[in-house]
Amino acid sequence: MKWTFLAVLAVVALVLSVVLGPAAVPLSEVLRSDIVWNLRAPRALLAFLVGGSLGVAGAGLQALVRNPLADPFLLGLSGGAGLGAVLAIALHLSGPWALPIAAFIGALAALGLVYRLGLIGGASLDPRILLLGGVAIGAFAAAITTAIVSLADAAELRNAFLWLWGGLSGASWDSVLLVAVYAPIPLVVLFAASRPLDLLALGEESAAYLGADVEKVKRRVYLAASLLTAAAVAVSGVIGFVGLVVPHIARLTWGHRHRALLPAAFVGGGALLAFADTLARTVVAPRELPVGVVTALIGVPVFAFLLKRWTIA
Repeated sequence: MKWTFLAVLAVVALVLSVVLGPAAVPLSEVLRSDIVWNLRAPRALLAFLVGGSLGVAGAGLQALVRNPLADPFLLGLSGGAGLGAVLAIALHLSGPWALPIAAFIGALAALGLVYRLGLIGGASLDPRILLLGGVAIGAFAAAITTAIVSLADAAELRNAFLWLWGGLSGASWDSVLLVAVYAPIPLVVLFAASRPLDLLALGEESAAYLGADVEKVKRRVYLAASLLTAAAVAVSGVIGFVGLVVPHIARLTWGHRHRALLPAAFVGGGALLAFADTLARTVVAPRELPVGVVTALIGVPVFAFLLKRWTIA
């Protein structure tokens, strides 16, 4: 029943994303409308793929560091991606893929630095140092980004802030295809790690005793979740709270077993971002809100409710 409800929720989110928009398209014309096929359909699918990727990445990282506050962007990826994107805007790099590529490179650079810091104590990847290193690298990248933005002209400043708050206005079938081809590999890696992630919840020593290769699992999960997040950031900008809130909501219904939790986080994250993007396009039409603003407005009250529930429990 709960899987059926989740599937229906995802379908409704996708249908609303295609049907609703600033331009009125009669229902009888939806299947033949260029607006639907060239603008809304790829945007809806991209929102679903990005939201699902962030949801799975968040669930994997929370299990890896055994911290319910872990978020895909807490490990410095958003700072690195933001710096790359703002540099591309400030340098006036041309081409439709200049900004996504720059953001992806920035995210990978942050990933490499945080990963190296995580190994600073030896060959073992320390989740605590990952978190601290991610915060430090993110803050450093954010400081440089702020310096660049403060020196930019008005048009560049607006473009930079719009990207840093996330948005899917640049969605196209090419970007959908790119994510659809790229995302399955890290997703498969994370899904394959479902049982080891369950064992890690017991502690590293217990997990190793029960047969898990702890260090290999930690590296695979961190790299897969980070690469998944980097791809999502490259095509959508920085969209917060999806990877933080969705895994917690999924755990309330599906429990802590990752074999069910990860698929639920993917579908739930996709549905949430599709709904949020529809609101971003329609609430103040013909203008458009950054979708990261909408996810924050939704995510903060939900997370506050979850915190209250845990406190009472």
